[in-house]
Amino acid sequence: MLAKRIVPCLDVRHGKVVKGVNFEGVKDVGDPVELAAEYNRQGADELVFYDIVASHEGRGAMLDIIRRTAEKVFIPFCVGGGISAVDDFREVLRAGADKVSVNSAAVKNPRILSDAADIFGCQCVVLGVDTKRNGKGGYTVFANGGRIDMEIDLLEWVYKAEKLGAGEICLNSMDTDGVRNGFDTEMLKAVCGAVSIPVIASGGAGKLSDFADVFLNTGCSAALAASLFHFKELTVNEVKSDCKKKGILIR
Repeated sequence: MLAKRIVPCLDVRHGKVVKGVNFEGVKDVGDPVELAAEYNRQGADELVFYDIVASHEGRGAMLDIIRRTAEKVFIPFCVGGGISAVDDFREVLRAGADKVSVNSAAVKNPRILSDAADIFGCQCVVLGVDTKRNGKGGYTVFANGGRIDMEIDLLEWVYKAEKLGAGEICLNSMDTDGVRNGFDTEMLKAVCGAVSIPVIASGGAGKLSDFADVFLNTGCSAALAASLFHFKELTVNEVKSDCKKKGILIR
C-alpha cells in the first residue's frame, strides 16, 4: 500500500494566495512563495498552486512565482489554472513545477491529456475536476472555475480521462469547498472505484479528524486543504501525527 499524502493548496490571484467559500468571497491570505516555504518546513508531501484568474491576467506573473518557489522548496509541486495547450505544460514544467493540472481545457478538448502524456509522461498530467451534485443522484463536471455546468457525468469523465493519459485526479467537491464540514466521502468513494490512478481529495476539510476519515473511508491517495493551514488552525505535522495514531500509513 502506498503511503498517504498531505497536500496544502494555494489559490493564487494577482500574485497573492487567496481563499473563499464555494468559490466566492475570496480574500488575501499571504505570499505564495513564503507560504510554500513554510509548508515545506512543516513536512508537506506536495503542494498545489492554482492560478484562479489565469485567463484574465495571463501567465507571466505565475511563472515567476513558480520559479521562485522551485528555488525555495524541495518537495514536488503541481500548478494549474489557465492551462489550455501542450505549450502551457512545457512552460510550467520548465519554470520548475513537477506536475501540471488541467481542468477546463481538458473538458473542452480531451485530447490535451493524451498529447501531454505522450510528451511529458502520465506522471506529469493531473486532471483537475470541479464537480457538484446534480440533484438526480449523480454528479456533473463544471468548467471555468466552477462557473459553467458542462452537463458531463463525473464518473464517465474520470474513466475517460484515465484512458487518455491522466496520471492523477485532483477532485474538488464544489458542494463542500470552503464549508469545512468534511470531505465528500460518498463522491470520493465513487470516483476511486471508477479509476485506478491516484485521487486527491479536495474541498471540505474543517477539523483534524477529517483527514483520517477520508483515508479510512475512501481509496484516496492524498488529502488537500487550504484554510486550515493558511489560517494556522492546524499544521501539516499535526495532521500526519493524527493519521499515524489511527493506523494510517502516511509519508
